Amino acid sequence: MTSKRALIVRGGWDGHQPVEATDLFIPFLEKNDYSVRVEDSPQIYADASVMGDLDLIVQCFTMGSIEQDALKGLRSAVEAGAGFAGWHGGIVDAFRGSSDYLHLVGGQFACHPGIPEAEQTGEQSDNYVPYRVNMLPGAADHPITRGIEDFDLVTEQYWVLADDYCDVLATTVQAVRDGDPWHRPVTSPAIWTRSWGEGKVFVCTPGHRVEVLEDPNVRTIVERGLLWAGR
Repeated sequence: MTSKRALIVRGGWDGHQPVEATDLFIPFLEKNDYSVRVEDSPQIYADASVMGDLDLIVQCFTMGSIEQDALKGLRSAVEAGAGFAGWHGGIVDAFRGSSDYLHLVGGQFACHPGIPEAEQTGEQSDNYVPYRVNMLPGAADHPITRGIEDFDLVTEQYWVLADDYCDVLATTVQAVRDGDPWHRPVTSPAIWTRSWGEGKVFVCTPGHRVEVLEDPNVRTIVERGLLWAGR
């Protein structure tokens, strides 16, 4: 018998494979005693009868918009103790028009500089670059990242605008390349947590598509992050 309740909200831009990506983690949640409800619109956040019983909200909804009553319902649920968790654009490139949503999450996707324009083919892979996820000293003992060392990926490298209320566990450094308009390397948070009222927020910026989420380091971090954020 399940004892905890999770809501998955998925949709928005299909390039992030919201259905396939969230399906990857549903069996894990069920194995850890969660009953899982799946919705394809953030408007479910406005339903107090649903939100009041949740232990965890997992969002994979890129771009799009959110109505004020839904945003209020989401924030109220997290403030009351429900966890809020996600990866990549499904959480940090969602609802660009809402500053109150950004305030909750603590970081916003700005860009993902790709390969040189002359080498681009018009595919998503134009934005895939090799980069390293650097674990911070505080990550060594954190339940989400314990035992995980720096690791390398070839995928979108998120340049993130963030605030210092985020408890950052890992970073990534955007290099300066020939032709780039910035003049020094830029460090962005790659994995962070955030306390919000009685609730907890977990964000992992790697996770562009299923193959990235299946990387052993990324998958372990996301799975642990989901459990950590849950009430």
